[in-house]
Amino acid sequence: MKIPTRIAFSFLFCFIILSKSNFLAKAQNTTTSVNVGVILDFDSWTGKMGLSCINMALADFYASNSYYKTRLILSSRDSKSDVVEAAAAVKESLQKILGAMQRQIVCEAEQRPPWRVKLKEDSGRAAALDLIKNAKVQAIIGPENSMQAKFIIDLGEKAQVPIVAFSTTSPSLTSLQSPYFFQATQSSSSQVKAISEIVQAYGWREVVPIYIDNEYGQGIIPFLIDALQEVDARVPYRSLIPPLASDDHIGEELFKLMTMQTRVFIVHMPIDLGSRLFTKAKEIGMMSEGYVWIITSGMTDSIRSIESSVRDSMQGILGVKTYVPKTIELENFTLRWKKKFHQDNLNIMDVELNVKGLWAYDAASALARAVEKAGTTNFGFENTTGSSNLTDLGTMGVSLNGPKLCQALLDTKFSGLAGKFSLQNGQLQSSTFQIINVNGNGERGVAFWTPENGLIRELNSTNKSMYSTLRSNLGPIIWPGDSSSIPKGWEIPTNGKKLRVGVPVKDGFFEFVQVEHDASTNTTNVQGYSIDIFNAVMKALPYNVDYEFIPFAKPNGESAGTYDDMVYQVYLRNFDAVAGDTTIIANRTNYIDFTLPYTESGVTMVVPIKDQRKNAWVFLKPLTWDLWITIGLFFVFIGFVVWVLEHRVNEEFRGPPSHEIGTSLWFSFSTMVFAQKEALLSNLARFVVIIWVFVVLILTQSYTASLTSLLTVQQLQPTVTDINQLIKNGEVYYHNIAPSIPWFNPYIKMVFPKGSPFVSDVSWAVLNVTEGKQMKEIEKKWLGDQSDCPSSNTQVSSGSLSLESFWGLFLIAGITSLSALIISFSMFLYKERLQIWIRFDSKNSIWRRIRHALRIFDNKDLSSHTFKNKALKDKDDINCVHEIGASDASPSTNCPTSP
Repeated sequence: MKIPTRIAFSFLFCFIILSKSNFLAKAQNTTTSVNVGVILDFDSWTGKMGLSCINMALADFYASNSYYKTRLILSSRDSKSDVVEAAAAVKESLQKILGAMQRQIVCEAEQRPPWRVKLKEDSGRAAALDLIKNAKVQAIIGPENSMQAKFIIDLGEKAQVPIVAFSTTSPSLTSLQSPYFFQATQSSSSQVKAISEIVQAYGWREVVPIYIDNEYGQGIIPFLIDALQEVDARVPYRSLIPPLASDDHIGEELFKLMTMQTRVFIVHMPIDLGSRLFTKAKEIGMMSEGYVWIITSGMTDSIRSIESSVRDSMQGILGVKTYVPKTIELENFTLRWKKKFHQDNLNIMDVELNVKGLWAYDAASALARAVEKAGTTNFGFENTTGSSNLTDLGTMGVSLNGPKLCQALLDTKFSGLAGKFSLQNGQLQSSTFQIINVNGNGERGVAFWTPENGLIRELNSTNKSMYSTLRSNLGPIIWPGDSSSIPKGWEIPTNGKKLRVGVPVKDGFFEFVQVEHDASTNTTNVQGYSIDIFNAVMKALPYNVDYEFIPFAKPNGESAGTYDDMVYQVYLRNFDAVAGDTTIIANRTNYIDFTLPYTESGVTMVVPIKDQRKNAWVFLKPLTWDLWITIGLFFVFIGFVVWVLEHRVNEEFRGPPSHEIGTSLWFSFSTMVFAQKEALLSNLARFVVIIWVFVVLILTQSYTASLTSLLTVQQLQPTVTDINQLIKNGEVYYHNIAPSIPWFNPYIKMVFPKGSPFVSDVSWAVLNVTEGKQMKEIEKKWLGDQSDCPSSNTQVSSGSLSLESFWGLFLIAGITSLSALIISFSMFLYKERLQIWIRFDSKNSIWRRIRHALRIFDNKDLSSHTFKNKALKDKDDINCVHEIGASDASPSTNCPTSP
């Protein structure tokens, strides 16, 4: 009987299905089950999402790796279930061994009794102890929060059971340095650099962190403060919010912040507490224009799950969000997860998967890989021996596979849903953060931050060669209050207090600051040059500032101390500022800040002066001594050069030595008044003299102009020009200056506390005031007309011309003269070479040859045109004389008759 084709294929298909099922059943029988514990809070969103992602991760992993010989079997424990019983059991077992290790949490008695907080922590401890002792788990995924983590990490190290946490971000956990703890999540300290560079980009000088008062909140603060100090930003106050703080307590803390100058706040707390904080801040008016709020990734990563009413209270804030690359795998998993989560939790709507769920998925996948790599042997526990009164903690045993599994986790590397998964020293490595701005119903990305490039606008930017903290790399931001103007980061406090401005009380210099007390009205009047400047600067600020002057004086009206003592009061916060003739000194800058000066900077000495015109040697003042000496040496040098060049060809430069020296010096010095009468026959000498006459012309003209200035313009010279001389003689006076001196220029500034945001604004106002007409009016009012006083530059300037002004001229003259000598000497040696070398052999000494050459040089150069012309003239004269003598004998001669 022939079987139909369709029926045959149906039987074949059923056979294949049955065969595959049988094969998988056999394969399943050959796999090894490995118990893994999970400790999460099943009532929290992170617990529900994390457990769902862990289950899906194992299902996906073994579906694609069906040939693996190991299978992870989850043993889940709720860290909040059976709180009272679990706490009682754990406390009884820990009192003898770990009593000193129990964490004491400080909390307000009326809000949260200590036992309520410890119950939650103890429940996590009990769950971990139960998993290791009874379930014999090889690893634990969890716990969910940092408070439970410390005990569980210590428990895992004692039992050699790896603890893999995907949501505990506190950096303090890594300081435990446990080889059995793996933080498969980014530490919250990895984002502090991004936060500090945002502060730096906008130039904010003060920042106040607001954080939860527990292990999670306190762990980031040391790293955050260090990062802010690197960008020159101060932390004047830290705001701690208890985990179970009431709304009234949050409101009181926010009102305290409103009374401070700082308007830049960094919020680091869980999303539930943070939502209450921003709701209260909106209610009391702290989400208005001028405020800056920056939230850490703990809130930003889950911002989409925040209720819309709370999100309306967070408009304009900035957030640092963990960046997860968008991939097809991530998109498909998100869709599958939402579908699966809705099936398991029908009563929960509008769920959003965040990065903690992805970390849970990757952590479970990494653990499955590591267990397979560690092998299927030694999954047991070795019991430990102890004393007779052993507790449950003392008899839980030690995992035999723990060390090998830890090494396998460190070696595990793969591309997960959250990015690259790699545990270095048990810590997931930092990656990219996205800077977001909350607007409307969602958030908008304005920049990215990477450890390699800092703040960048786009990740795919081609210009990634330089590290940047520029504000231009951040996109446009809508700030709180729906403002597009960048907040300056501080405001005048709203507590109604006036700015306390200290002023000095002194016996002199009343032109600057004068404090007068009216006993009849019991009022104090403060006036003076510095006070008027301060008033003008405060009016020039773009906002109103209420202030009052407080004299730095004792109850009897006398000065309360020195200027250093007064300035130190600013550091102690007894004064908010100081106005007066306060000078900047190096040690003062260590604890206070100075504004721009509103007078000329520098150090001025007031000493007696003398009139330079009443000086018998004033004619020497136009030139300095080094220039006088250089001129004299060059006159001698030029005379020598001219003599060398003219001696062999010019009769006027020949004769006895005294005659030759006198003629040479006379010729050289006579060029100073251009009175030289000797004719020069050598072209080289003429060239040298031309250059020298040019130099002399410039020197004489400069000397004449300088001497004219000295004799016609008033020149007042200080008797002392070196302050060290005054100090040595004990003649330095700081305040006791003669009243006849109408004007003294100190280095006057305004003083503010170190890091005060007022400094930049007040310095800007000082610049505007000093450049305006009001400054001149104030100076004229208190200091009089300064035109009667000689300027400091005229007083200390000698007006003498130095060698530095003319060394170029002397260089030219020197090079010209030396070149002429070299050329002349070379021509002499070439022309007289036969006479110099003919009479000497190799045995003659060098000195004899030089003497012979000098004798030849001292002779006339008969071959020169000068002596040739003279010889011809003498010959003509001799012939004529002979012809005159012959005329007496011969009447036919043509010569005239002899007289």
